[in-house]
Amino acid sequence: MAKANTSPARGMRDLLPDEVALREWATTEILGAYARYGFRRVETPALENIARLTGGQGGDNEKLIFKILKRGDKLNLSAAKSDADVVDFGLRYDLTVPLARFFAEHRGALGTPFKAIQVGPVWRAERPQKGRYRQFTQCDIDVLGDGSTAVEIELIEATLQALAALGFEGLVVRMNDRRLLGAMVAECGFDDARAGAVLIAVDKLDKLGVDGVCKELAEAEHPEPAVAKLRAFLERADSSGDPSGDGALDALAELLAEVEPAVNGIAGLRRLTAELNKSLPGGARVQPDPTLVRGMGYYTSTIFEIALEGVPYSLGGGGRYDKMIGDMIGGEVPACGFSIGFERIVLELQQRGMGPREVTKLAALLHDPKRDDPLAVTAAARAWRDSGVHVTVLPKRKKLGTQLDELAASGVDQFWVFVPDSAAQPKPLGEGAAS
Repeated sequence: MAKANTSPARGMRDLLPDEVALREWATTEILGAYARYGFRRVETPALENIARLTGGQGGDNEKLIFKILKRGDKLNLSAAKSDADVVDFGLRYDLTVPLARFFAEHRGALGTPFKAIQVGPVWRAERPQKGRYRQFTQCDIDVLGDGSTAVEIELIEATLQALAALGFEGLVVRMNDRRLLGAMVAECGFDDARAGAVLIAVDKLDKLGVDGVCKELAEAEHPEPAVAKLRAFLERADSSGDPSGDGALDALAELLAEVEPAVNGIAGLRRLTAELNKSLPGGARVQPDPTLVRGMGYYTSTIFEIALEGVPYSLGGGGRYDKMIGDMIGGEVPACGFSIGFERIVLELQQRGMGPREVTKLAALLHDPKRDDPLAVTAAARAWRDSGVHVTVLPKRKKLGTQLDELAASGVDQFWVFVPDSAAQPKPLGEGAAS
């Protein structure tokens, strides 16, 4: 498959027809799987109020916002002292913040709980890399207004069903709870005011390893005893080698043995993963992972991330964000979501040669523009379309063999040359020109 053009702007791409077709197929399969669970599709604008986007919910993504200047009389560059003086909107960096605003504004018409699907582009001004672009598509499902554990189960099951429909097998969902992470940081002896920075370092465990994480914390002048206690926990959790995740959970349970809420939380995490592992598609499994952090600041409890063996990055993730909507309208509104990394999934489909199992056949009707009556040509094509054949009408070139090779490369698998008053049938490419 030809490489997409990246000329419009670094990290943004043109998409060629074959890639668009693959993306459309993937979207259709994903939406079909989600619809079976009762999710309904909604849309939100690309732009959101800059104050909402920078409200401390998005973690490091708030540093990557493409900001929009004020217009007209509102824009006074000479008097500006900060971004807030010249910026009023920004391009959304994810779909969760806009969905929270959407539900806060329309909850009366939507009902509670509401199960939403969103598919759309988002933007982050970050360094482009393999599978990551400045403009990319996200595909989210969220349940708003339901705090039961059944929500997490359905979100994970539905997402695994969607990826199984694309042909992926052997997926692993890593799961943790932000409350357990908070208890872990406190029990190790870190300053509560710097807990966020500690978790940011722990989130780099996959890239830096235990030594790298502890070195970063030491260089940031966190207390040495706290770093040492965290090291002991990470070494045990990271070296358990148990695909069930039980060894890592045992290490966390030992660390937090005197913290009753954490003990109950660990027991709940064990029950949830055991329930999910009873009936997952395609050999998928759920694994508790007490070192999983996820970077968004809006997560409040359960978090999860989906991985595929041999792939160095996650294919999606999500969790509970029970405070975001309540902060907008007052009072707590439970919410939980799962976001598929659509661009990375498409990349894996391309690299593995995966795609639609049934490809729509396309026939080419070739004609002589100088000799043939265009009304008769289009009438012949129309008759074939009415019979269910997909037909593209093209002028016949002198070098027919070269033209047929190009048509085959573009996805055409049948052709025929127009002959007035003829009932000629489309032929498979390679049989030679009809006359």
